[in-house]
Amino acid sequence: MTEETLDRLGGGKYLLVTSYRKDGTPVATPVWVVRDGGSLGVWTAADSWKVKRIRRRGEVLVAPCDVRGRPTGDAVPATAEICDPATAARYRGLIARKYGVMGRLTLLGSRLRRGSDGTVGIRVTLTP
Repeated sequence: MTEETLDRLGGGKYLLVTSYRKDGTPVATPVWVVRDGGSLGVWTAADSWKVKRIRRRGEVLVAPCDVRGRPTGDAVPATAEICDPATAARYRGLIARKYGVMGRLTLLGSRLRRGSDGTVGIRVTLTP
């Protein structure tokens, strides 16, 4: 089940990551996703609220979704963790490969706006 679920979630264009505020309120965010071995990789701005929520509490729900964040499948529990700079760089490369010209342009714009340290990678591991 986990391998099939990883293929389904990692093969989609968007992943809905639901993280939790201090008071337990769920906040869902659609993000680009790549498959990274036995986990999923997400790339985002280092100062985003989802990063702050994940640093505080790593439990998340993930589901396939469309660009607007409307789920297109069932949500599954997972654990998210902020990655080291080398892993974030690998995720940027995987995103550039998967999303083509649009991915490369987005990565370039982010690097120009924030610098190379302005983004982080988030590893999402499905909970058995």
